[in-house]
Amino acid sequence: MFTVRRCQPELVVPARPTPLQLQPLSDIDDQEGLRFHIPTIHFYRNHPSMAGKDPVEVIRKALAHTLVFYYPFAGRLSEGPDRKLTVDCNGEGVMFTEAHADATLDQLSQHLQPPFPCFQQLLDDAPLYQQITTTPLLLVQNFSIEKQVTRLKCGGFILAYYVHHSMCDAYGVSQFMSAWAEMARGATKPSIPPVWGREVLMARDPPRVTCNHFEYMQLVDDEEVPVDTFQDDMILRSFFFGPVQVAAIRRFLPHHLKRCATFDVIAACLWRCRTKALKIDADEDVCIMVTVNARARFNPPLPVGYYGNAFAYPTAVTTAGKLCGNSLEYAVELINKVKGKVTEEYMHSLADLLAIKGRYIPRTVRSFTLSDLRGFNVRQIDFGWGEAVYSGPAQAGLGPFPGLTFLVPSKNAKGEEGLLLPIWLPAQAMNTFARELDATLGFISSLL
Repeated sequence: MFTVRRCQPELVVPARPTPLQLQPLSDIDDQEGLRFHIPTIHFYRNHPSMAGKDPVEVIRKALAHTLVFYYPFAGRLSEGPDRKLTVDCNGEGVMFTEAHADATLDQLSQHLQPPFPCFQQLLDDAPLYQQITTTPLLLVQNFSIEKQVTRLKCGGFILAYYVHHSMCDAYGVSQFMSAWAEMARGATKPSIPPVWGREVLMARDPPRVTCNHFEYMQLVDDEEVPVDTFQDDMILRSFFFGPVQVAAIRRFLPHHLKRCATFDVIAACLWRCRTKALKIDADEDVCIMVTVNARARFNPPLPVGYYGNAFAYPTAVTTAGKLCGNSLEYAVELINKVKGKVTEEYMHSLADLLAIKGRYIPRTVRSFTLSDLRGFNVRQIDFGWGEAVYSGPAQAGLGPFPGLTFLVPSKNAKGEEGLLLPIWLPAQAMNTFARELDATLGFISSLL
């Protein structure tokens, strides 16, 4: 246990005047399933070259300069007719909280990963922000981004923030953070100029749905749809996949799949273990949704500086009996096939679907969503104190839905590079999941 002493929150405004305007979000941004704040956390150690410099002051000043270029983040989200989201670029600023903790990084944990020790002290306002953004009649929503910088007595610090998912995706967050870190290191402008350009992912006129979007097929007009939500006995654990673990899983695959993507291998293994752990009836449909960054799927590709949501959830659907009764090859091929469905036309079709049917949420019943964050390795973002010890999501889940998780670049306790997977499950299911995973990796590892 340790004590966190917070200063009074303050508003950080852009360092110079910025345009006062209304900026509509795209129809991809505007979907119901993104109307949540995502908590992200970074842990940095003390660095000798930064002796005498206060991380709070460095980061606060750099934030003000970054907001000159990313000025929509200093505004507010508001709802118009039909609940259409717009960013009111009014320059009101970002909420910023300074804090002090009487602990060192080593006291927090020898190996930082979700769940973090004393999480509620480090991100005390998380429940409040989640509730505000799920209130459907709220016209002016919470700050698009909120930050807290906590000094540690070892000289390190913790940077935590909540980004409203309607504003940007993982790529966009990474781009914003990189620009912010550049400013902290003395730059006068971002190396990648930000691009708003949300009109490229607005619905066409007239809208026309040309692709199958199984990720939204749970929704039926005028019917109440059940949602898998957090239960009282849910627990959070993280699992590490390094080269040895990935090689162990690959041993289950036939020769023609030996060199398939690491993501496909891990995703297939997790999907099967999770389905078995939840004891889903054999004839029930189960699905895995994989997030695909669509920026390079456009012709020409979206501008490098585009920081809006530009991803889709292509979905593989089967029954629990088929998934668990077939070999791992079956799941790998389903996942590999579905990733290739995301094209420029697929994204336009999705925007049209969302405009026609309203702000859908993706499937959340017997559903597992996996997001690959390897391409946005925010651990390497350097504010002057070097690489972070851990950077990434503070936990799994999104809003009330626990079935979303991430593959986060990380190191294990031995210093080996790999991927960390935080996952929520009911307590009994978590024990079964861990046993299934250990049996898979242990049995194969013994053959290496």
